[in-house]
Amino acid sequence: MSNLAIIPARGGSKRIPKKNIKPFLGKPIIAYSIEAALKSEIFDEVMVSTDDPEIVKIALQYGAKVPFLRSSENANDYAVLADVIIEVLNQYTALDKHYNNVCCLLPTAPFVTSYKLKKAYSVFKDKNYDSLFPVLEYSFPIQRSLKIEDNKVKMVWEEHLNTRSQDLESRYHDSGQFYWVKRNNFLEEKKLFTSNTGSYIISHLEAQDIDNDVDWKLAEMKYKILLDEENNNL
Repeated sequence: MSNLAIIPARGGSKRIPKKNIKPFLGKPIIAYSIEAALKSEIFDEVMVSTDDPEIVKIALQYGAKVPFLRSSENANDYAVLADVIIEVLNQYTALDKHYNNVCCLLPTAPFVTSYKLKKAYSVFKDKNYDSLFPVLEYSFPIQRSLKIEDNKVKMVWEEHLNTRSQDLESRYHDSGQFYWVKRNNFLEEKKLFTSNTGSYIISHLEAQDIDNDVDWKLAEMKYKILLDEENNNL
């Protein structure tokens, strides 16, 4: 069983300049993803897909491989993860290198650890899923969500206006950290989310969308809390 880790990190980023290599508590944020993948020891190769020479240099510095550069077509604002993964797999095929499973690990996911990658991989393998990714529960019941129409607040689902929160079924969302996929199934369906997709549940402290400077600061605060908890448990 052979596994490939793909860390997609293009050079362009409008909201946070050089986001993929911006220092996060002392080192480039992409370094956390590279180090977690390497430390897990479950990958035959850990590679970074990028179009940027500066990212290439940092990726190599932290132990990842960059056997080829990403095409300009998949380095623009409209390319999706599936397109990038397909391109990487096709390039490896041209090199006569094939892998059974792929983990697409995002470059701005400092909360990912080698332990999580291994545990998620174990579930992915044992349950025979086509794909799997970490999820977390919404912090507030989405059945009680609101909308604004004509400057007035309304319930999206009025039938739940008086439903107690504890009586509502939990709902989850993608953590945006990593995605395990079976290579052949993925190339056939070209989707990360299929009818046979599994999940690995994480806590709110282990995830943070990073789309602006405030998000970045929140992520660093959460990371420090996790470090403190880890040190207190030693």
